[in-house]
Amino acid sequence: MASKKTPAKKSGIIHASGKRKRAMARATIRPGHGLVRINRKDIRIMEPELARLRLQEPLIIAGDLAKQIDVDVHVIGGGWSGQVEAARLAIGKALAQFGGEDLKKTLLKYDRHLLVADTRYKEPRKFGRHSRARAKRQKSYR
Repeated sequence: MASKKTPAKKSGIIHASGKRKRAMARATIRPGHGLVRINRKDIRIMEPELARLRLQEPLIIAGDLAKQIDVDVHVIGGGWSGQVEAARLAIGKALAQFGGEDLKKTLLKYDRHLLVADTRYKEPRKFGRHSRARAKRQKSYR
């Protein structure tokens, strides 16, 4: 009985997804020449610089493997920080599938959030209260 990952390995294409806050990312890795695109834009022109550096972390850890693949990431929802973390998670998961057990251990050792999602998100605002989720009217006793 063949597993679901067998066709992806044969064709060399791997899909992975990542979520952070309200952002969702889908990454596709295929054999290539080291191109990395986020929403069809090259990663080298991405701003702010902090976002670009965060996205490059899993690729730097992968080393020579990153020069042999092309990475396409589609990110929707959330703000720029959530999108960067979601894309970083998706890239890390796909690289772990592509690179094998050794790369997976290296990624986990460097930062657990390259493979495991951070499930925290903003608490919703409550009805009849002030602007923030936990803000209440001040109470006066005198």
